Amino acid sequence: MSTLDRRSFIAAGAAAATLPALSACGGSSSGESSGSLQFILSGDANQGGGFTAMAQKYQEETGTVIEVVDLPYDDLQTKVNNAAKANDLPAIARMPALDPVWLDRTRDLSTLAEQVKPIRGMYATDAEGKVPALPSDLTAVGLFLNKSVWDEAGLEYPTTVDENVWTWDEFEEAARTVRDSAGIRYAMAVDATSHRLSAFLFQHGSEGVSLTEDLSEYVANAETAPALQRFADLNDDEFIPRSVWLSQDDPNAMFKTGQVASYFSGSWQIADFSENIADFEWVCVPMPKQPVQATNYGTSAHIVVFDGTGQEDEAYAFVEWLYQPENYAELSTISGFLPSIEDIEVAYDSHQDSFDLYNAEIAATPDFVGEIKARELALQAAGTAASLGTDPVQEETVKLIAGDQTAEEAVAAMIETLNGTLD
Repeated sequence: MSTLDRRSFIAAGAAAATLPALSACGGSSSGESSGSLQFILSGDANQGGGFTAMAQKYQEETGTVIEVVDLPYDDLQTKVNNAAKANDLPAIARMPALDPVWLDRTRDLSTLAEQVKPIRGMYATDAEGKVPALPSDLTAVGLFLNKSVWDEAGLEYPTTVDENVWTWDEFEEAARTVRDSAGIRYAMAVDATSHRLSAFLFQHGSEGVSLTEDLSEYVANAETAPALQRFADLNDDEFIPRSVWLSQDDPNAMFKTGQVASYFSGSWQIADFSENIADFEWVCVPMPKQPVQATNYGTSAHIVVFDGTGQEDEAYAFVEWLYQPENYAELSTISGFLPSIEDIEVAYDSHQDSFDLYNAEIAATPDFVGEIKARELALQAAGTAASLGTDPVQEETVKLIAGDQTAEEAVAAMIETLNGTLD
C-alpha cells in the first residue's frame, strides 16, 4: 500500500480509534497474547494519522494487529496511570512525559536506542543503564511571516541559517515597519508557553532556568533576567498583544486572520497553515539572534513498551520495525514530524523548504540546549521528577508582563518553585 493509499485508510481507522476505550486497556496480565496490541496515544488524527497508517502497514506485512487508541490529550496520562495501578497496561503508549507511576513497568529499550541513534538529549538512561522510552518525534520553535504584507511593505527577510541572520533589533524594527505599512494590529504574536519563551531567552545568551549537571538544582545565568525583561517590554500591545499571555487569546487565530505580521510558534503549525490559510502567503524564516542563533527543540512524546502485559516481545518487535529508517521516514512524512533520530531524510509532501529550515536551525543550535534536554529527561528517567501540574516559568512571566513583579523577582520565583520539586 502506498503512502497515499494509507492516508485513505486513515479516515476509517481514526474514526474507530476515537471510540472510547473499554474498561480494560487491552494488555494481557495472564502472560498470553490477546491477538492484538493496543497502542494508546493522543493527537494521531490531528497529525495526519501517521501511527494509524503505519499500524495498518505493519499488519499487512506481519499479520499482527496494532489497535491505535487516540485519546484526548488531557485524558491520556490519567488513563495510563489508572491502567498501571490496575495492572492492565496497554502494550505500547506514546506519552508526553515519563511518569513514576508506571516508569518501573517499562521495557528496556537501550539496545534499540543504540541501533536507531536518537538525537542527543532526546532520551535518557536510568542509574542501571535502562532506556525506558524513545523519542517519538521532534518539535522546534520557529518564526512565521505573513509573506504577503512583508512583500507589500518591501521588507526583505533572511531565508537561510547563516552569518547574515538578522538580530532581534533588526527584526523588531522591520516588523514594526510592516505593521504600520500594512495597517494591521500587531507586529508579532508569541505562543504563551515557556517552550517558546525559552527559545527567545536562548537567543539572548540565557540558558533559561535549567538543571545543573548533577541534577541537584535549577539555576539561571546573568543574561536571563535582562532577556526576560526585554520579552515583557515587547508585550506592549503594539509589537506583541498582551492579551495572548495575560488573557489566553489565541495567537494562531490572530496569525491566520491576518492580524499580526509575524508569529513565533513552531514546526507543528506547518500542516495547519498549509490547510487553513488561503487569504495570504506565509513563509518560515530563520529566527533572530541576539547574539545566539538557537531554537528550542525537544521530543513532543515518548514511545514506551510496557512490561508485564504478556505482549512485550510483540510490542518490542513493532517498535523496532517502526524505527527502521524507511518506516520512520514514512511516519514522519505522513504526520509532518521532524525526525528525532539521526541520519533520517524525510521527503515531505509539501513545504519541504520549511521543514529543512527547522532542521537547519536545530543543527545550528548550541550544544547547551541538547544538554538541558538531556538533564530534564535524566531526572524523569530517575523517577524523581515531581509534576507541578503548572508551568512556573510561564506563570511568573505573566506576572512580569502584568507589572506585578520585576524580572529579577520572576526568575527568583521560577527557581524557587522548580527547586521545590527536587526536595
